[in-house]
Amino acid sequence: MSKEKATIIPTMKYQNAQSAIEWLCSAFGFEKHLIVQGENDNIAHAQLTLGSAMIMLGSVSNDEYGKLIQTPKKLYGLNTQAPYIIVENIDEHYKKAVQEGAEIVIEIKDEDYGGRGYTCRDKEGHIWNFGSYDPWNE
Repeated sequence: MSKEKATIIPTMKYQNAQSAIEWLCSAFGFEKHLIVQGENDNIAHAQLTLGSAMIMLGSVSNDEYGKLIQTPKKLYGLNTQAPYIIVENIDEHYKKAVQEGAEIVIEIKDEDYGGRGYTCRDKEGHIWNFGSYDPWNE
């Protein structure tokens, strides 16, 4: 197995990226790291952080990369991947997400393999997994 240093940063597209950014910060605790405005109130590129984790997102576009990425709405509500984000206080995180209107699709629960977590959808249908289980600390 390679010991090369690597970092994975999920990327997503949103119909209303500006609204998504505000909601992701409010509901999930992300912080704005970099926001690059595009034309017509679109977001060309955004970076949001949560602790040492980062996601990147932008407005739906018809550019070279945008043609490769679809939103859950375009996929009839389906997702082809979903980030898992480790958070320390999972119960408080869950309560805040529910309070902000996240659609809980798998209720918070203790997992057989350790930790505790839940799965939800954001306002545009992207699936998110949050949990306290950290496989790096096994």
